[in-house]
Amino acid sequence: MKMLFRQRFFSWFDSYDIYNEAGETLYTVEGQLSWGHCLHINDASGRHVATVQQELFTFLPCFELYIGEECVGTVQKEFSFFRPSFTVDCRGWNVEGDFFEWDYDICDEEGNTVASIAKELFNFTDTYTIDVHDPVDSLHALMVVLAIDAEKCSRN
Repeated sequence: MKMLFRQRFFSWFDSYDIYNEAGETLYTVEGQLSWGHCLHINDASGRHVATVQQELFTFLPCFELYIGEECVGTVQKEFSFFRPSFTVDCRGWNVEGDFFEWDYDICDEEGNTVASIAKELFNFTDTYTIDVHDPVDSLHALMVVLAIDAEKCSRN
């Protein structure tokens, strides 16, 4: 299952549209005014399904992932010099990526690729292709991508 993750050009807060290969909206993501990043994920009908919330007062950025009101994991930026590194405490996944963080994979405990993320260059807004191998993992993979993108936005 492929998802196209595109940031909206004119928006005051972080907002994104997530499409499938046919161009149909799967999710919309709306940023909320708060300390740190708070991203609400809605399904195609506008019903709230998940939240990515940045924890405050941490040495390195950390994001909590919620489905409904239940915390299902975290994404923590790790201290590193040359290669950005993240600890994902969600479904036993980890993130492996390149130096610029534009292309990376989400892998399970056995090293199998759960999702591949690639940034499309030469766009006015952040645009990613998320190739999820099992559609059941699509929402969790989207939340991990949103957390990493929010951390990169905070850094820049």
